[in-house]
Amino acid sequence: MSPPLELVITTGEPAGIGPEVALQAAQLFLQENSAAQVTLLGDPTLFKIDQQKSPSPWTKRLQIEPIRLKTPAIAGQLDQTNAPYVLSLLDYALAGCMSGRFSAMVTAPIQKSIINQAGIHFSGHTEYLAQQCHCSQVVMMLCANIPAEILGLANLQPLRVALATTHLPLNRVAKSLQSETLLNILSILHHDLQTWFAIKQPRIAVAGLNPHAGEGGYLGREEIDIIEPAILVAQQQGITVTGPIPADSLFNPRNLPQYDAFLAMYHDQGLAPFKLATFGRGVNVTLGLPIIRTSVDHGTALDLAGKGLADSSSMLEALRLAFQLAQHRVQNEANASRP
Repeated sequence: MSPPLELVITTGEPAGIGPEVALQAAQLFLQENSAAQVTLLGDPTLFKIDQQKSPSPWTKRLQIEPIRLKTPAIAGQLDQTNAPYVLSLLDYALAGCMSGRFSAMVTAPIQKSIINQAGIHFSGHTEYLAQQCHCSQVVMMLCANIPAEILGLANLQPLRVALATTHLPLNRVAKSLQSETLLNILSILHHDLQTWFAIKQPRIAVAGLNPHAGEGGYLGREEIDIIEPAILVAQQQGITVTGPIPADSLFNPRNLPQYDAFLAMYHDQGLAPFKLATFGRGVNVTLGLPIIRTSVDHGTALDLAGKGLADSSSMLEALRLAFQLAQHRVQNEANASRP
């Protein structure tokens, strides 16, 4: 038998719900999957494990790798002296993934503001990992399975929403869009949907930036000057892509069976409809990296930290997706090695 695939969880902001949901989800995930093991990264004081319970069969497949806090954490109270600790979790997990020890990284939520207050420029996991991996372009994509009967669907449908821009102020979005960048994003999206998600010929729908996708130029020219040229070149390269489509009609339940992924132009354009439809069970995956990285689709929830009220559903889904993607990669590598 093949050895278990090892996933690593960075448990995020120590004053938030990350350590709690990471432990809960890891325990549930390991009960589901006998071919996996999980390593939690973080200060051992953050994990409340019931020592009275008898060991379960999966217990040996759950490890806590200690990384010490600079200052003891108090639930719900941010402390900027622990900002380097949060980044050290990411660095440790990334090194383990690059070395091949870990098959995938799953990240718990962090508090961007407190890291910046500590004097460290930080705009998000996606951008940080891209920089550390020396990747000029990565793509943030949110994934979830929408159950049948929700939104009037006859069958369960996957929803995947990728973003052309990530953590930018809205007044900078239009200026940041370039045809070459959009073409790279479409290429990454097409490639990783094939390689990691095992979709032979992905179908991608692209949103317009402006209301009514610019209304033929009367409500903005970004569609004509930037988005349409990128789509045309992508189509010439064999990518199945449609658009630009007005965003208010793109995210329509009738479109879900027609496309494997939707590309939104900016953060809230894609994430607002996604989160409305997925009920907190979404997963964030970074495409274009040399490693597999998934994450929860929620924040640190400081108001819930330490109260036993946090929902670990998104973290569990992030583990499930990371495991699935890692399995696909192993299979792809096995196929490539065959004569």
